[in-house]
Amino acid sequence: MKAKEVLEKYAAGEKDFRRVNLRGQSFQGQNLSGADFSEADIRGTNFKNANLRDTRFCKAKAGLQKRWVIILLLLSWITSGVSGFTSFSGRFLVARRFTSQGVVEQVFGWIALVVIIVLFTVTLRQSMEKAGTLAIGIAGVGALALAVVGTVSGAGTSSRAGSLGGVAEFIGVVGAGAGAGAAALVVAFTEAVAVAGAGAVGGVFAFAFVFVFAFAFAGAVAFAFSGNFAGDLAGVITIVVALLGAYLGWRALKGDLKDAWIRTIAIAFAATGGTSFYKADLTDADFTGASLKSTDLREATITRTCWQNTIKLDQARPGNTILADTAIRDLLVSGNGYNKSYVKGNLRGANLKGANLNKANLKLVDISEASLEYSNLEWANLTEAQAVGTDFTNAYFTGACLEAWNIDSTTRLTDVDCQYVFLLENPNAMGSRERRPHDPNRVFQPGDFEKLYQQVMNTVQILLRNGVNSEAFRQAFQELIGKNPEINADSIQGIERKGNDILLTL
Repeated sequence: MKAKEVLEKYAAGEKDFRRVNLRGQSFQGQNLSGADFSEADIRGTNFKNANLRDTRFCKAKAGLQKRWVIILLLLSWITSGVSGFTSFSGRFLVARRFTSQGVVEQVFGWIALVVIIVLFTVTLRQSMEKAGTLAIGIAGVGALALAVVGTVSGAGTSSRAGSLGGVAEFIGVVGAGAGAGAAALVVAFTEAVAVAGAGAVGGVFAFAFVFVFAFAFAGAVAFAFSGNFAGDLAGVITIVVALLGAYLGWRALKGDLKDAWIRTIAIAFAATGGTSFYKADLTDADFTGASLKSTDLREATITRTCWQNTIKLDQARPGNTILADTAIRDLLVSGNGYNKSYVKGNLRGANLKGANLNKANLKLVDISEASLEYSNLEWANLTEAQAVGTDFTNAYFTGACLEAWNIDSTTRLTDVDCQYVFLLENPNAMGSRERRPHDPNRVFQPGDFEKLYQQVMNTVQILLRNGVNSEAFRQAFQELIGKNPEINADSIQGIERKGNDILLTL
């Protein structure tokens, strides 16, 4: 169905577009709020800046169109082939040094081999970024050392020329090692792009092409230099590079933080030409069960958007939304946060209806404007959590810790199921966690929890340090009444001494 036809039907009042084929259509800047695109094919569809509030995309299929997948695979294969061809020459030159009759050349050959081994080891154990930094450091230190040695050994023209030649030689050797690493990086990137854009099958094809190319080229050289150690060594290094690159690509896509930047760039590249929700308003939209690989969600408004059971959301482009956090994204998809920690996490506007957050650590978490209807928050730690505008309707709160959590009149606590809560995360000097109700033999009756916190929200406590000056307090209280007409002398509910301080409750 063409975009024009959809917009005409929507303008006439129709909102049911389930199972339609919208591949490659553009709805940029259009208002489609409340429409139902469940099970629709929206691969390559453009929803940039669109109003999609309350829109349903349940089990919809987003991502790249087939022609883009083919183009992406071809580019990956070509890039891998070119990388293997151009980098082989450098590795062959390194290997040739082992067959040279000169001692110096052989020394440089061994240095190059050691550099390659060291860089590969650092890449495997730490990251490609650190390996690159190490290569630059080795080249700089080695070049400086050779230059100093050349200068000290003699001031003649031949000595200086030899010194400069040695510096160039050393940098070239290290460059060959770095080139091997760069080749592995290209292989890793192309595999990551292939998998992110075309799926596991495309990734296998990309890797297979690189691997077969490495074997074929290494075999050709070995045949051309039959009995030549240089050809054999260069072939081995080429194969190792292909294997290393494949491993790096796999590691990056698995979410390993060591090379997260490879994954980020690959997903961004693979999302080009995919479904775009860039800057779209997806408030209260529903993507339950949708496939969202290669989808652009950058700068989209995703307040209370439902991501439950979505497929390949980890291969979408999240930008700076809450989906960028792996732990948060997994929670939004699975709804299972049992006994997990989200300390200081950003869950603002998250849709967590029915989520299992039993025993979850939500300390200092921002859940403002989030939907936690029917969620299980029993024994959860909500210490200092920001819950302004949060919907807890029918949530379960028994045993939860609510120390210093921030709520206001927009926080909904309707029909909360709760027997008791604690107001302290850790026991005080008396060993108490300030259980509510105070009596350990009592529990909240239906509606008591909401009444308690409604009263708390309508209560203001003022701590007067080092006692109170009666005249100063009278003047301050008169100013307070002037600014807040609903407050009067009868609003004072209690005055309590706290050591040298006075606690005033209004």
